[in-house]
Amino acid sequence: MQLLSVASEIYPLIKTGGLADVTGALPAALAGEGVASRTLVPGYPAVIARIGKAKVVRRYEALFGVPATVLAASVEGLDLLVLDAPDFFAREGGPYGDHAGNDWGDNWRRFAALSRVGADIAADGLKGWRPDVVHVHDWQAALTAAYMRFGPAHAVPKIVTIHNLAFQGRYGADVFGQLGLPPEAWGMDGVEYYGGVGYLKAGLVSADAITTVSPTYAEEIRSPMHGMGLDGLINGRVDRLYGILNGVDTAIWNPADDPLIPKAFSGRALAGRGANRRALEQQFGLDADDAPIFIIVSRLTWQKGMDLMVDALDHLVGLGAKLALLGSGDHPLEGAFLGAADRHRGRIGVRIGYDEPMSHLMQAGGDAILIPSRFEPCGLTQLYALRYGCLPVVARVGGLADTVIDANAAAVAAGAATGLVFAPSDPLALHGAIARTVRLHGDRPVWQAMQRAAMRADVSWGQSAARYAALYRSLLTAAA
Repeated sequence: MQLLSVASEIYPLIKTGGLADVTGALPAALAGEGVASRTLVPGYPAVIARIGKAKVVRRYEALFGVPATVLAASVEGLDLLVLDAPDFFAREGGPYGDHAGNDWGDNWRRFAALSRVGADIAADGLKGWRPDVVHVHDWQAALTAAYMRFGPAHAVPKIVTIHNLAFQGRYGADVFGQLGLPPEAWGMDGVEYYGGVGYLKAGLVSADAITTVSPTYAEEIRSPMHGMGLDGLINGRVDRLYGILNGVDTAIWNPADDPLIPKAFSGRALAGRGANRRALEQQFGLDADDAPIFIIVSRLTWQKGMDLMVDALDHLVGLGAKLALLGSGDHPLEGAFLGAADRHRGRIGVRIGYDEPMSHLMQAGGDAILIPSRFEPCGLTQLYALRYGCLPVVARVGGLADTVIDANAAAVAAGAATGLVFAPSDPLALHGAIARTVRLHGDRPVWQAMQRAAMRADVSWGQSAARYAALYRSLLTAAA
């Protein structure tokens, strides 16, 4: 089976979050299910630099007014199609905005162009290759499904995956006339959304199947609380909604063979974590003692519950624990964490930004990872943490609820507990979870049993890739 995936980022070429990890890891997992993937991504500078010399497989004299080519290349086992449109993508800054964090004003055009090309490839194929199924990710690629539905590729099965419903790609009605869609695409059953244009909405109403990245999140987005204005549409298409849990690349995230950490270790040899712990303390300026080290690797936003975390810092330090934080996001939250680090020298260390090797060290040296999210479609950091015996302390939402087994008395007695789960996502529950973690950490036999259980958890793509492949085949059968 030939699959075309369309996404705005892919690891290891370009990454801002978990979307890139998923699109980078899923192709290899699908290959084991008999699915050959090609992924269409924008030609950002980092991507163009990695592909080197590449073959031109499609040309546009004026794609939304600018010249563009589609390049075919293979990088680190990924079969890529790269939309090289320098006017849209050859910019300093991030994929979606400038260095100051401001969105590019023409994002509507940039990602409409990506989607248009995805639909063109679905319709025409490339020399010697044509996709059987098209799988698009999040709002930046979701318009692909609308272009297919209202164009010659309407019969090709199309899937839209929601990685985070909060990001929808909403623009004014004035852009519709510039999208190149037919007049009948405007309306409640098309791209119109509250009087404007909704890219994700257009994809969801046009898709043959909708997937989310965890079963619990698939249920949550049917409610007004988590549906972000789209719960009515989603409930109307619930027969096409599937919750398929994300996995992680267990070759990259493998404590027994990780070149990014000082000392390899396994569930049978947990003592190796000690060297990583010492390195973590040194990197973050933390006191060298036996107190539990909590870590945070996160965007610093309201969604992630980081405002709750700021309010819990004095409580955490008061219990004798330490914290190492790596992340960036809202400037007031960044300032609050930096202020706490200055106030609690040796107990709290903060690095603003993102550093992939450092995130590996933190998982390998930390005792517990804090994830107090208000909503979390899947979450990947808790899956990495499970692999490394860094016990997740998570809110009972979305994929966090699906992947962490709480250390209640029964689960501890059965040797099944893999972390701590709390609800609701509020200060009182978070304070209680931190205190419970500190108490459990003091019982070394119980703590190490939980670490070993966590490291045995299956967080690979195996089962999920099989579910995706089965879904693709069911859509092909229905389309035949």
